[in-house]
Amino acid sequence: MFDQPVGIVVSCEHAGNRVPAEYRSLFRGARRALASHRGWDSGAIDLARVIAPALDAPLVATTVSRLVVECNRSLGHPRLFSEFTRTLPREEKQVLLDRHYHPHRGAVEAVVRSAIRTHGRVVHVGVHTFAPVLDGTRRTADVGLLYDPRRELEVRWCEEWMAILSLTAPGLRVRRNYPYRGASDGLTSALRRRFPAGRYLGIELEVNQALRRSKEWGRIMRQIAASLRLLTTDR
Repeated sequence: MFDQPVGIVVSCEHAGNRVPAEYRSLFRGARRALASHRGWDSGAIDLARVIAPALDAPLVATTVSRLVVECNRSLGHPRLFSEFTRTLPREEKQVLLDRHYHPHRGAVEAVVRSAIRTHGRVVHVGVHTFAPVLDGTRRTADVGLLYDPRRELEVRWCEEWMAILSLTAPGLRVRRNYPYRGASDGLTSALRRRFPAGRYLGIELEVNQALRRSKEWGRIMRQIAASLRLLTTDR
């Protein structure tokens, strides 16, 4: 797709459902919520750990539960804090942000900047998974590729990635900007405001958690990684 090699950065904003010790008293009786999709993206870190080495790319991940603080939401977003942490005093919220929110987002931005300095252009792949059923509605895709339709390079990247996936993993149902919109609030949209469209491509990979429960999960992860490797290979 590009005339020259492009830098790749992989991140995982919902890699775990860990609650730091200082906040555990807030989560008494919340075991079910923490174990659910509300608490983390199950399978996302497994997939990220297959993709990153396949592309020789850095991986930045946080295992703190999104119910503690939502690292994929901007400051001031109504879902930045959950019902478990929303009532903390302002000073304690700031401590939480300083210890767990800003370090992750800052680390991702730092490796993106480094990749741009080295390669001139970077593709940031944020790895996520989604629940197969939400509010009684069954999701109709196995894989979603999220991007900003106003950024031409992101559109072209996802079109080509979708075409490669149709060859390397023909059994997967792949949709663009599903089950969420790629231009919605998130880490990639925040970084788009910091870096020009010609330098930064922010792509979110969303994979149906039903695949993680299948016997083919290992093969599927390798297929997705292989499709990205083909896409980034200078051909």
